[in-house]
Parts: sequence; structure tokens; C-alpha cells
Amino acid sequence: MSQQKPYRLNVGITLFNASGLVLIGRRFRDDGPEIILPGLEWQMPQGGVDAGEDLRAAALRELWEETSVRSAEYLGETDWLVYEFPPYDGPPHRLAKFRGQRQKWFALRFTGDETEIDPLTPRNDQPAEFDAWRWERLDRVADLVVPFRREVYREVARNFAGFAKG
Repeated sequence: MSQQKPYRLNVGITLFNASGLVLIGRRFRDDGPEIILPGLEWQMPQGGVDAGEDLRAAALRELWEETSVRSAEYLGETDWLVYEFPPYDGPPHRLAKFRGQRQKWFALRFTGDETEIDPLTPRNDQPAEFDAWRWERLDRVADLVVPFRREVYREVARNFAGFAKG
């Protein structure tokens, strides 16, 4: 059944600070098929693409919606990457109609002040997804996410390793 479902079009954001660390947020709730597991609540910002929306514009919008960050410069992007959602038999949910996500990841350099980062205030009528944030080494992030996202995070780390050097 899940093989017949489409992938959801999605963008991911790897936001580097001047030291080459990346911004991660701690998810504080499950979102249907996008489950979290104890100790594996961390992830980089990501989100769906609106119909007809430019992918780079979608990445900047998602970054702002989830973190309030607007001060970011484009560094690069990946090819398309995919991951499958784990089996989901919970209550009806907007993501349940998808088998997983088809993502393009964008590397951005944070050019603002850390006081700009605010994951708790809802923006664009979107509920907050993160209750905390921190800077982390890119090569460690895959170990902090739920298992069904790990291979994508490892590929993102390989693609963007040059930006992690600061």
C-alpha cells in the first residue's frame, strides 16, 4: 500500500554559523508519520513546498517559519534525496497520504545575530515545531535524528562537508 503513495515534496535547510556548525532544533511533538523517539528529537529545519513555489524560496520560508531566521546566504544544494516514513496507523493526519518525503537540501550561511533565532513563536499560522535549538557539528547530526532520516542526513553531511570547515 505505501509503495503506491506519492512522496511529499520537501526542502531541508542546513544553516551554518561562522564556525561551521549547523543549527538543529529539538522537536517537542510527534507529527503523525513524522514520529520522534526519546533521545532522537533533534533535526535540521525542513518543510513542504507549496504548489508552484520556487525551491530556494521555499527553503527560506521554512527556515523563517521554524526559526525566525531571515539573515542567511545561499551556499549550495543537494540533488533530490528521499526517505520513507515508518508504518503509521494513528489518527487521520495530513502526512499519512504520503509514503515519505522527496527533499532538496540547501546549505545556507547564517549572517545574523543569534538573538534572531526564535523557534517558539508561531509564524504564517504554523505551529512551533521546536522547543530548543543549538549549534552542532554536521557530522554528528545523523546520530541525533530518528532512524528513518539518518541516511538522508549522512548524504547531506557528505554533500556539505566543505561548508562545515567554517
